Amino acid sequence: MAKEKQNSAAKRQAISSKLSSRAVGIIAAGDVKSGSKFAELMSALMSDLVLGAMTPDVGNATCNAGGKLLKVVEMQHKYGPKGGDLALIGPK
Repeated sequence: MAKEKQNSAAKRQAISSKLSSRAVGIIAAGDVKSGSKFAELMSALMSDLVLGAMTPDVGNATCNAGGKLLKVVEMQHKYGPKGGDLALIGPK
């Protein structure tokens, strides 16, 4: 059983060293400013997790941060001015 876990971990390590994380690239570009980009990020995140290009801890942290980002948009929609422009990030 322990041998199987070591082999599995070694395989994941080998795969992750060959793959680059798409989700990290999207985040690094600072490009999550709309709903469609957020959906693209979550899609890339799921792919990265399934392929083993990202650790579950990083995936979990990203999902938690994404949930908080969506909560901000929900609150803008609920309490913000009517007819205002809803975005994940305001103008700089």
